[in-house]
Amino acid sequence: MTEHTHTHAHTHGASYWDEHYAVVDPSWGTRPNAVVVEAVTALATTPGRALDLGCGHGGDALWLASLGWEVTAVDASSVALARVAQAAADAGLTDRVGVAQHDLQVSMPTGAFDLVTATYLHGPAEFPRSEVLHRAAGLVAPGGLLLVVEHASVSPWAWKKDATFPPPAESLASFDLGDGWVTERLAAPRRTATGPAGEVAEVTDNVIAVRREP
Repeated sequence: MTEHTHTHAHTHGASYWDEHYAVVDPSWGTRPNAVVVEAVTALATTPGRALDLGCGHGGDALWLASLGWEVTAVDASSVALARVAQAAADAGLTDRVGVAQHDLQVSMPTGAFDLVTATYLHGPAEFPRSEVLHRAAGLVAPGGLLLVVEHASVSPWAWKKDATFPPPAESLASFDLGDGWVTERLAAPRRTATGPAGEVAEVTDNVIAVRREP
């Protein structure tokens, strides 16, 4: 399955990400991430309200909507969000997919969500991931799930070839969630990924799934 990179260090702002998506193949990232599919299938079996942070071209959001989830798809790029909205319309899912433009350093949707996902919330510049994910956790409803999938290795097509990544437990600790959470999944599986130009490589992901106590 083609890996889609949810690209999103929002340090550069919306204009940077609009320029990024303007030159990205519109079909890139339109299928759901395999790790997300596995985790949701196992851990979030009852559709409810979902929030997809850094949705990119919407592969995860559209897949969730097809299962009956009511999804808010968030990205800094209006170009990406327009493509998500069009794809939702094409699939007859407009009533289940709403798009919202947010620079996550500055703002985030409000409300309570049964599932909050953040998939590959990385980019070419530093931004406060731990702080953003701490705030994202605050949007998880009682009994709901926070699912974070992040890079744990450098792929051949990565922006930063010298990047280093913490193990999943260390990453989770950085979110500073406090009490009231149950860890459902904390793993670093390896998989075969395909890059934007068709490159194939073995990569490692951190998969972090924590449930807010009811």
